[in-house]
Amino acid sequence: MTSEAATSSPRSTSERRLLALLFLAYLLNFLDRQILAILKIPIKAELGLTDTQLGLMGGIAFAALYSTLAIPLARLADRRGRVKVIAGSVAVWSAATAVCGAATGFASLFVARMVVGIGEAGGVAPSHALIADRVPPGRRARSLAVFSLGIPVGSALGLLLGGWIASALNWRWAFGLVGVAGLPLALALRRVGDGPTAPSPTDGVNSAMRSLAKKPSYWLLALGAASASIPGYGLAFWLPTYFNSVLDLSLAATGVYSAAITLVGGLGGIWLGGVLADRWSVGRPAAQALVPAAAFAAKIPLYVAAMMVRSLALALPLYMLAYCAAQAWLGPVFGAVQRMVAPDIRATASAWLLLLVNLVGIGVGTFIFGFARDRLSLTYGPDALRFALLGGLAFYLVASGLMLAAAIRIGRDS
Repeated sequence: MTSEAATSSPRSTSERRLLALLFLAYLLNFLDRQILAILKIPIKAELGLTDTQLGLMGGIAFAALYSTLAIPLARLADRRGRVKVIAGSVAVWSAATAVCGAATGFASLFVARMVVGIGEAGGVAPSHALIADRVPPGRRARSLAVFSLGIPVGSALGLLLGGWIASALNWRWAFGLVGVAGLPLALALRRVGDGPTAPSPTDGVNSAMRSLAKKPSYWLLALGAASASIPGYGLAFWLPTYFNSVLDLSLAATGVYSAAITLVGGLGGIWLGGVLADRWSVGRPAAQALVPAAAFAAKIPLYVAAMMVRSLALALPLYMLAYCAAQAWLGPVFGAVQRMVAPDIRATASAWLLLLVNLVGIGVGTFIFGFARDRLSLTYGPDALRFALLGGLAFYLVASGLMLAAAIRIGRDS
């Protein structure tokens, strides 16, 4: 096995190029995914949708096929090549995002978002495996953190560009323009070789599941990340509506304010989480679970304080710190998963974790907050959304507890 000392060699040009392309793909992944968070405001006005319908469209419409198809696409990537699957996925989700701009009602937009989910199902898990193939263990959590920076950058650009284009033109142009932007990247990714990969077992998913079943810490990490994703995705989807409808920000200002939170907080949290995990986990694998456990617990008081402050200027740094804590789990958790499994099931292991995170987080998180707002509005009026969002923070306590349980077992499972 490669020693930790041997993993500190400088990055090669090919490694940097690979990370840059995968980062751009993940950026577009979240740009196309999160743009709906800001565009749902004019969409609701034009198409006459309810908050429950918006929650379904932003949640289960995307998450159902995104989560379930991730498993077979990950196995395809493990067996036939990561790069082909990633490049094809970028092309599919980009084209489907552009088609969203032609929607005429709830049903057509729902179907278009499902196709976006189909495309994005093949992007993340194969990327994790490709990074693990090319990057030594001592830099792996940081490299996965660099890749994961696509989340805040893409989300911020989705909010910023979505609000700006929708204000200058309309929401249909916003979908069309950001969708078309992904097609050249799909072509660029096709030129990246997979390199040597480990042979895949003949019994595929069954072999992978038998291996994962022997690692309790894997499932504790997955359940912890899934629990945190309920308020994580819910807040990401509904906070722009809170800023616009409750705090009276314009659509463009909502995009700028939300983008600032996502960009600053996300960049800081993801990078810091990856760096701390790489430094502290040398000889102490439990650190890869303890870092997210502490971050999830810290997020609760930060969000409560931010939402109790009515001044947008005073609340901004609190929202940024809360989002920073929310994103610190990505590098440590995915780094731990890639370390504890064999190379031939790396994409599959990430896909099962992502299935839980996204099916629970996107499917439940975005829907439950919209549903709660509709139900609470009769009693609490304009404050209904704020109470719905605050109540959902309890899931972070569950997530923190599961990460602490994973820390006890992770050394043996690695």
